[in-house]
Amino acid sequence: MVQNSTGRDPTSSMGCAADGGEGRAFSQHTAPSGTAESQGTLAQDFVAFAVESDVLRFGEFKTKAGRLSPYFFNAGLFDDGLKLCRLAAFYAQRLVASGIEFDMVFGPAYKGIPLGAAVAVELARRGRNVPFAYNRKEAKDHGEGGTLVGAPLKGRVLIVDDVMSAGTAVRESIALIEAAGATPSAVVVALDRQEKATDNGADVDYSAVQYVRQRLGLQVCAIAQLDDLLHYLTLCPQGEMKRFHEKVLAYRDRYGVNN
Repeated sequence: MVQNSTGRDPTSSMGCAADGGEGRAFSQHTAPSGTAESQGTLAQDFVAFAVESDVLRFGEFKTKAGRLSPYFFNAGLFDDGLKLCRLAAFYAQRLVASGIEFDMVFGPAYKGIPLGAAVAVELARRGRNVPFAYNRKEAKDHGEGGTLVGAPLKGRVLIVDDVMSAGTAVRESIALIEAAGATPSAVVVALDRQEKATDNGADVDYSAVQYVRQRLGLQVCAIAQLDDLLHYLTLCPQGEMKRFHEKVLAYRDRYGVNN
């Protein structure tokens, strides 16, 4: 069972049973859903889950922007049914707290495909059954053809992805959604790195999340942010994890933005 630094199962309120049996009912947090306190608890539980699942790693990693980051989030390592079930529950709980309105779910290729599917399943389990679609990287020239798979894109479309580095996948998703006559309404990601984006190789003063919010006009919500990761590291016992707190904080000081 995954536990955070308080010894509490971070997914005890999720609809997944650790023994593979039937899902438990969702329990209620002390703080009402949607409050800053409940969202902070959710974020801390998610960071603990990602660390224990080896999805969130510490060391030295090169980012797409060429930076050397002291941490790396690889959503591809949510690689079994139970992890995906728990992950989808985190997404769904964050969406409910956000109040974002949408009519269907879209998962951009490639990592967004299983994430979007898992979120659609979890929403249906909670009583909200919405259509789901995804895209291919290359158009299919036989069968149904085209780049879109699943339900027709209609109404307000929620884009589900893991992280947002440069916003490229989101811009491509927006183009596909609008070309189909639907409305891209919001984006939900697992982790907001809260760091500067790049433009033609140069750092800019805004993050990819801020770009999508301010320039593209879409709502964006994240299960957790870099600030939540830093808070998690401050709660860890002295030792290697404490050392990583200093490295992550230095990275934040150099490349970070304020949301």
